[in-house]
Amino acid sequence: MPNPTAAFYFDLASPLAYLAAEQALSVFAEASEPVVWTPVLAAELSGAESFAAFRCEQDREAMLESVARRASALGLQPLRWPEPFPFDSSLAMRVATYAKSIGRAVPFAQAAFRQAFAGGRALDNEDAVVIAAAACEMHPAAVLKGAALRSTAEQLERATAEARAAGVHDVPAVLAGGQVFHGEQELRAAAA
Repeated sequence: MPNPTAAFYFDLASPLAYLAAEQALSVFAEASEPVVWTPVLAAELSGAESFAAFRCEQDREAMLESVARRASALGLQPLRWPEPFPFDSSLAMRVATYAKSIGRAVPFAQAAFRQAFAGGRALDNEDAVVIAAAACEMHPAAVLKGAALRSTAEQLERATAEARAAGVHDVPAVLAGGQVFHGEQELRAAAA
């Protein structure tokens, strides 16, 4: 598939990408062209927030509270932080890549984000990932088999490299009109 002219880049481990994903469908409905949801590995982007390195516990709590306040301002369910947080999203991101290959990227991403940040289930747990897949009518055996394929891992690596080359340095990000918009608060600007 050729590179889309508009893409929404996300990693399921990012609560900021969750906030963006919850707004994306309504915001992107206003976009002048379709926006392709594209899973990428945030840890491989140059400026990605890891959510793991804080000077102290107070800094970590302040960040978590800031994200929770933003979720509340957006009218979302109260955040339930998964344990552990941050979690390893590699399995979930391979499933998201498989979901994209069968045209299910958006429903899977939304279900997985909700499992993590509304349900409080870390997506390093295979059961949580399979529940998210089942919520959007993806068969658990097919999902796990698709996620284990070398071609799926290669697709995810390629999407991450293409995002990096386009100037994406963190998620969430939208590439539109040759310009990269970073952060969930830039969604409307990107859609315009």
